[in-house]
Amino acid sequence: MKKVGNHTSFSRILLFFLALSLTIPFTSFAQETAAPATEAAAPADAAAAPAAGAGDPVKGKELFNSLCAACHKLDAKSTGPALRGVADKHDRAWLYKWIHNSSEMIKAGDPAAVKLFAENNNSVMTPFPQLSEGDIDNILAYTSAPAPVIEKKDAPVAAAAEGGSSNTLILGALVLVLVVLIVMLVLVNRTLRRVAAANGVVVVTEQRTSLWRAYVKNQFLVLVTAILLLLASSYFLYGYLMQIGVDQGYEPVQPIHFSHKIHAGDNGIDCKYCHSSARVSKASGIPSLNVCMNCHKNINEFAGDKDSVYVDHSKEFYSGEIKKLYDAVGWDPATQKYTGKQKPVKWVRVHNLPDFVYFNHSQHVSVAGVECQTCHGPVETMEVMRQHAPLTMGWCVNCHRETDVKVEGNEYYTKVHDELAKKYGKQKLTAADMGGTECGKCHY
Repeated sequence: MKKVGNHTSFSRILLFFLALSLTIPFTSFAQETAAPATEAAAPADAAAAPAAGAGDPVKGKELFNSLCAACHKLDAKSTGPALRGVADKHDRAWLYKWIHNSSEMIKAGDPAAVKLFAENNNSVMTPFPQLSEGDIDNILAYTSAPAPVIEKKDAPVAAAAEGGSSNTLILGALVLVLVVLIVMLVLVNRTLRRVAAANGVVVVTEQRTSLWRAYVKNQFLVLVTAILLLLASSYFLYGYLMQIGVDQGYEPVQPIHFSHKIHAGDNGIDCKYCHSSARVSKASGIPSLNVCMNCHKNINEFAGDKDSVYVDHSKEFYSGEIKKLYDAVGWDPATQKYTGKQKPVKWVRVHNLPDFVYFNHSQHVSVAGVECQTCHGPVETMEVMRQHAPLTMGWCVNCHRETDVKVEGNEYYTKVHDELAKKYGKQKLTAADMGGTECGKCHY
């Protein structure tokens, strides 16, 4: 018999390399996972102590947010001047008089008061005679606190880079193991063929009819397959044709980013405050930029918590979108004046019904009392506005069939309801019972 070789020594070498390749990634992974545990054991930095001096800055912050924040900011000019460090610019007794009643000081001709009044576009400050000197001291203590220093967090980036390198190392090790296994299978196959040839074993390959040829010869299977393919193609073609003009999930990018999640969700602004025409008109309307400026005249940067769950972008991104608003309406936040240079904003329409469909927002919102979320979905959770419902004819008809008509407080509907209740023999009437599925209601 022909000698094939010492296969035992060769297999031992392969097993050794396999064990070595599996050991390396797990060892490195264990070393890398130990680092976060060490970092977690480090003590947290102590909270900054409140600023020293007269007054409580914590109470002062509450008073500032409730009384002063509408017209003042700490580090930027708004309707009034920036107030950080204002206690160092004026005498405290003078500040008491100014906050209690600034108009009297201006009428009396106080030079500092007249100058400050002129520098802020002659904006009259609301008097606060109810504030005690202690309350004012608290506010001044809050405005005297140093500006927070924003530190760039490079550690998470570094950690992400290290995690990526460890994942790459593990993936490389797995690829190496796969290559070793493939080489082993090839070598074993080659060795078995050599052993068979040395022992005079003949490998017989059985000739089989291919599956494809057998299938072609069976006419019944071919006919059944053709019928199934015809039915399946008809089904998918019908589904495709029925989706023409249905834009459910449409989520266009707008020229100025507007977060419904922040405005309607976190800030709790009512939908009809911006879309006021939905209560009295057929269309809900696109709010004018003047509506935006009702709030953003004094809100010139994003002030939300960057770690909050409702924030999908950075503070710089949201503040940049507010600057786009200012550029469109021609507002100069430094001088608190309109420049007169306006630019049109080309909003992209999200919900668009065909011209042959009539829909009246006021009839649904004011008369029927339908909530905006019924058709537009959970708008308060949407960062970018999208079309929630399909807005198809079947979707509207099903709503009319399932929704009860609210007749409370409406004598016209009460009379109609009584007549139809006797006709149909039930007390709760749907929109369909009152003619809501007639063709002429939406197509005329």
